Amino acid sequence: MTALTEARRLVVKIGSSLLVDDSGEINRPWLDAVADDLAACRARGIEVIVVSSGAVAVGRRRLALGKGPLRLDEKQAAAATGQIRLAHAYQESLARHGLGVAQVLLTLDDSENRRRYLNARNTLDTLLRLGAVPVINENDTVATAEIRVGDNDRLAARVAQMIGADTLVLLSDIDGLYSANPRQDPQARFIPHVHELTAEIEAMAGDPGSSHGTGGMVTKLMAARIALAAGCRMAITLGTPLHPLRALEQGGRCTWFHPHDEPLTARKQWIAGSVKPQGSLTVDAGAQRALKKGGSLLPAGVTALEGEFQKGDTVVVLSPEGRAVARGLSAYSAEDARLIIGHKSPDFERLLGYRGPDVLIHRDDMVLD
Repeated sequence: MTALTEARRLVVKIGSSLLVDDSGEINRPWLDAVADDLAACRARGIEVIVVSSGAVAVGRRRLALGKGPLRLDEKQAAAATGQIRLAHAYQESLARHGLGVAQVLLTLDDSENRRRYLNARNTLDTLLRLGAVPVINENDTVATAEIRVGDNDRLAARVAQMIGADTLVLLSDIDGLYSANPRQDPQARFIPHVHELTAEIEAMAGDPGSSHGTGGMVTKLMAARIALAAGCRMAITLGTPLHPLRALEQGGRCTWFHPHDEPLTARKQWIAGSVKPQGSLTVDAGAQRALKKGGSLLPAGVTALEGEFQKGDTVVVLSPEGRAVARGLSAYSAEDARLIIGHKSPDFERLLGYRGPDVLIHRDDMVLD
């Protein structure tokens, strides 16, 4: 038995460099092989979701946009053109096995906004219950920051978290995590298992190595952090050969990231996976110790504030040395928080003109990094 054969709800992320060949065409033999693997998973009772890049890469050829860098409006036009062909290709490949496809377009904003997050989760749960295979891509036609990042790794992790998946597989152009970039360092050491995302592990992330995709190992480790917090194991494995999931199922080379803590509550999962904090709060050593013991963040322990955020927005908590130690939902706007940081609660009414919460971030709205 391998981790993949034990999966019950599986998310598979497919990058542009695997799906689209150098001429800008969809690699149909490869896609058909992946569809065969997905159908085999479904036949064993595994629910599967695909998060797929490739729309921009396919669409730019149809619009004769060449191979150079694209402006944002050109990328969005390419996405609009390519997404139709991409969805049709998935539909045809999976139809060979009698499987229906549902196209779902999301942005990272859809997973940042709590209401849209819940709506998306309900839709995906319903699609899985009805036997469809959701194929998810970023909504590049309307995205702004997301399209510049090209980060479907974290989107896949957010989807896995959103629908309670137990396994996430990132099909890549590299077979896993190495101690250094193996394309540059022949002495790079392969890391088959990761049980904790330490600073040493995060330092192993290399540079993006693909001409089509814009993600790299950095975003894959960010995805791992989100997945592990949700109690979801994650694999990075080589996707270029035919039938990559079958190879993984049979014990193929990969890096497995193993969760060791109990999954966070649904609310804290959402906070932990937030990828666009609106600001940061730097705390003193005493406040940092209190947070480690499970306490809330009091304004008196905050020494600096950066960013513009509203009440309820996600903010990062930084140690005195500037390292992220937690993230949570601010009980105050940045404007009001600036007035009360460094002060104790009896001063709040005088400083603000009203008496608000005693804490800046309540422990129930906070996740430690």
